[in-house]
Amino acid sequence: MQKLKGIILGPEEVTITKVKDPGGWLSNMSPHPIQHDGKIFRTAEALFQWLRFSNHPGVQSTILEQKSPMGAKMKARKNRNLLGRGEKWDEALDDIPRMKECLILKLEQHPDLKQRLIETGDAIIIEDCTTHDRESARFWGSVKVDGTWVGENKLGKLWMEIRDEIVASKNDGYLQLCRAILYGSSVSE
Repeated sequence: MQKLKGIILGPEEVTITKVKDPGGWLSNMSPHPIQHDGKIFRTAEALFQWLRFSNHPGVQSTILEQKSPMGAKMKARKNRNLLGRGEKWDEALDDIPRMKECLILKLEQHPDLKQRLIETGDAIIIEDCTTHDRESARFWGSVKVDGTWVGENKLGKLWMEIRDEIVASKNDGYLQLCRAILYGSSVSE
């Protein structure tokens, strides 16, 4: 097992468990405020829940007022019937772009986290929900069963997708610079 700038890696894994754990900065509950639409959200979780209720400004106000990310999540849960999603209200595919937007904003507004994400390299990022295997745990995360990860791990996959996009964009910039030097073209071409 190796250690990378405060992140303890298994053979090829970074786990998101508790905010105070090494991979906790990847959690939506981590204390990284995000500004969006002229408002400041205490966490990515608060912003995510707020975005879900775009047609319900009263619920959005209640979510925004919450002092903790869990409070924001509980207010969303209390009003889940307004979303018309049924029992699996927290497993809607249309939430994935909303979540990605929250994660990108978090990285843009906290550049140190962007660098930390890059430093995870090719590690698999997993939201470890083993200790709370209920509701949407196996949708947004995974649980370890008999030594094997089980679940869709949507949050971890989004983090890896964003990491790949960041690395690719850096490579694209480098390749554009190489083309400019080699062929006398402008970097923006």
